[in-house]
Amino acid sequence: MTLPVSAPVTVSNRDPGPCNVPRHVAVIMDGNGRWAVSRGLSRSDGHRAGTENVRGAIEAFARAGVEYLTLFAFSTENWERPTGEVEALISIFRDVIGPESENLHRQGVRIRHLGSLERIPKDLRKAIESSIDLTSRNDGLTLCVAFNYGSRTEILDAVRRMMSDGVKPEDVSESSFASYLYTSELPDPDLIIRTAGEMRLSNFLLWQAAYAEFYSTLALWPDFDEREVARALDAYGKRSRKFGRVKD
Repeated sequence: MTLPVSAPVTVSNRDPGPCNVPRHVAVIMDGNGRWAVSRGLSRSDGHRAGTENVRGAIEAFARAGVEYLTLFAFSTENWERPTGEVEALISIFRDVIGPESENLHRQGVRIRHLGSLERIPKDLRKAIESSIDLTSRNDGLTLCVAFNYGSRTEILDAVRRMMSDGVKPEDVSESSFASYLYTSELPDPDLIIRTAGEMRLSNFLLWQAAYAEFYSTLALWPDFDEREVARALDAYGKRSRKFGRVKD
């Protein structure tokens, strides 16, 4: 079964008015640790539960007609967490990336990595590259995994590469700058969801989120199920997006 996608729509040609299904949804997956602590489990158990919830969330968004889904899995700041927790997270990613990539490939999902591959252990880096290559020709939902991702680092990297390429100041535009970001060739997110009741972006898609709708839910990520997906999309669908314009 190939997970469905909706008809292509770009922000630039949308008219202000009620929203429909967002083309691109980005999710800050928060609350794994709190979920575990509330059950007397370790934080590592919470991260594993959160990882196991990813598949169902992907399928729910795809069935709703979302074309692009970006999941914030590991930030550049997460390396500063306790060593044991970081090692547990890396171990979980090692365990799941192969089987889950195969499963997503069978469903027609295309996988992209957002972030830097530096500092990622060599074996995990190879697994990430293999998952991208395996699914590169798929035409279903595009799943972007933001791993070792930080938006400020992304912006600085873009500036450095533009300077290295000799781009002249007068040739810098929003579109030319965006082409140097990790998200080049992707539409900006229409909807950003954060679980666990938090209300901040945490260095996530700062440039791309300029006109994104924001939705926060008290649900912890391991509990973010199909019903929670439906609630988020329903809330988005009731909003009116003006992109800085005012209707007559």
